[in-house]
Amino acid sequence: MDPKIAPPGRRPRARTGTRVLAASLVLTATATVGASGCSSRAVAGPVTGRHVDIPVRGGTVTVDTGTLAVNARTADGRSLALSAPSGTGLGTPGPVERTGDGARWSYPEKGLTVTARPDHGRLRVSMKADRDGSVTWPVTGTDRAVSSVQLPRGEGLDIPVRDTFWNSERGGLTGDAIDLGQLELPLWGNTLGKGHGVSYLAPTDLGTSLKFRSDGGRLGTSATHDFNGGDGTRDYTVTIALTDGNPVAPGTDYRAWLTEHGQLGSLRDKIRRNPATGKLLGAFHAYVWGDARKAAGVEELRKLGVDRMWLGYDSGPHPMDAAAVRAAQKAGYLVGPYDTFANGQDPKTADSPTSRWPGTVYPDFCVRDADGKPATGFGNRGCYLSSRAFEQAEPRHHYLADRTRAMTANGADSYFLDVDATGELFRDHSAAHPMTKAGDRENRLARMRRLAGKLVLGSESAQSWANGVLAFDHGAATPVADGLWKLQRDRKNWGGYYPENAPTAFFKPVRLPADVAKAMYDPAYRVPLYETALHSSLVNAERWELSYEKLPAQKTGRALLAMLYNIPLNFVLDGASLKKSGPELAALQKYFSPLHKAAGTEKLTSFRRLTADNLVQRTEFGDGKLTVTANFGKTTYAGLPAGCVDAQLRGDRQPRRLCPAKAGG
Repeated sequence: MDPKIAPPGRRPRARTGTRVLAASLVLTATATVGASGCSSRAVAGPVTGRHVDIPVRGGTVTVDTGTLAVNARTADGRSLALSAPSGTGLGTPGPVERTGDGARWSYPEKGLTVTARPDHGRLRVSMKADRDGSVTWPVTGTDRAVSSVQLPRGEGLDIPVRDTFWNSERGGLTGDAIDLGQLELPLWGNTLGKGHGVSYLAPTDLGTSLKFRSDGGRLGTSATHDFNGGDGTRDYTVTIALTDGNPVAPGTDYRAWLTEHGQLGSLRDKIRRNPATGKLLGAFHAYVWGDARKAAGVEELRKLGVDRMWLGYDSGPHPMDAAAVRAAQKAGYLVGPYDTFANGQDPKTADSPTSRWPGTVYPDFCVRDADGKPATGFGNRGCYLSSRAFEQAEPRHHYLADRTRAMTANGADSYFLDVDATGELFRDHSAAHPMTKAGDRENRLARMRRLAGKLVLGSESAQSWANGVLAFDHGAATPVADGLWKLQRDRKNWGGYYPENAPTAFFKPVRLPADVAKAMYDPAYRVPLYETALHSSLVNAERWELSYEKLPAQKTGRALLAMLYNIPLNFVLDGASLKKSGPELAALQKYFSPLHKAAGTEKLTSFRRLTADNLVQRTEFGDGKLTVTANFGKTTYAGLPAGCVDAQLRGDRQPRRLCPAKAGG
């Protein structure tokens, strides 16, 4: 199937034979379009005209090769603007040439070669640069029909483009650009009125940033990619797909993309390879301190009726001992230490066991900037350590294997490896261990893969590229607003890392400022983009420093979100909090456990908002195996009280109801 090259000024016609989008989630993993299943023939030589038509699922898109503007004609006759002209001066384009199923052209003044072709129902545009530079494209949200923008911050946000909060500095979006490589998923999207939307995927996320702008009280978004030979980012690809406008449709699109490229993990497969992973199903998560990390504390949880838990502990002087680990495993729980391979300090003065390494790992393994200076480590302590240096040294010195062996000598069967799965990647200029960000990512995947072969592995805020090696993560469920980090630096109000058996940074309740609370936890904006893409691949939870009890004002809403998204709550426990909050934890976990055991390995197949204010929401998992309805509002909806959730497994005669504010009372 060849693209159609239209002469200047001619509007594209809707293609026949395309499939009208369904009224619910779209872009299933098995659907194909364009060249798939069709014969293709290469046509050599230049073709006059600057407009390239590409057939996509749901219509036809037209790329203006002079400006990179992209427009669509849908199967039902709608005209949609998917990208305004590039925000970068491209210069005069070269002639357009046919390829087997698409077209190719160049921008000689920018050193760019561009190809456009259909890809599983999407438009795929790829750019290759022969020099360093940048391009701002696509420029999205300019169609006046755009009503909201989807952003994968944490689980996901769906933001009305005319919302005054998000158009102001209070919303925190219209400031600095967002590094796409540090978002949980490399995508964004738009809803264009009822029944229409668009999904943008950027598989080449490294070197790509998103910039939000407020233009006349409307949010728009543009992507900028930096072509840098030293960083290995001379290639840039974006796919564009028409959707039905559902706010989680970009997540569905990305799940399909991962499947097509063999990059979607399977929790079922991970359980088959390591049966202990199955203990994650139905489990809440908790970091334990003081008496809660002793065998007696584990027994207290068991007596409360908690049948599944993941219990983590720090690497301080008093970790969980072998007796406590045996008690936890006997109760059906997973146990794992917190560790990080990212930080190094002088062994003589290191303030954390995880930053103390043998020999001359510090400072020899420090990441170096272009001037040869070490990259300062977390909290301005020590340095960040190069994953390349570790990979080079591991076959002979076994630094990582020895660390892991020592950390699990008590019999722990799980491991939480901080930092490795997040987007804070490094270019290392050291002559001894040079590394690009892409190389850093590959090194991290390699060492996580080794750990995952032996232990139930988790990491911080797992980005999509790590979904295949991880069984769980802490953090990708949290849509962190910039204001949160400022709060955490205020040790007087937020808390610090003492006392050792119950650090106030974890245990001291705080009240979020109104703007931070709105940006992170207002359910009217929250959507399960991450679960739509990755549920059934790994288990997702909130950040460990935002335990369930840390934010009292958000407890009910967070519990409803967890049940709606079929993800566990995360706690911190010491002896006192176990006695005080244990019954509440047990009641919540008792409700969650059968739902997650049934649906934790299923994909999220439907998300709907049932009221105009977006405060009553419904999810389905496994095509109806589990249906959950949450009422975040202040009034009863169809018999469901405010602040409550109903869940129904296939075969249940009546829904199972939870009102979190009453749990454990």
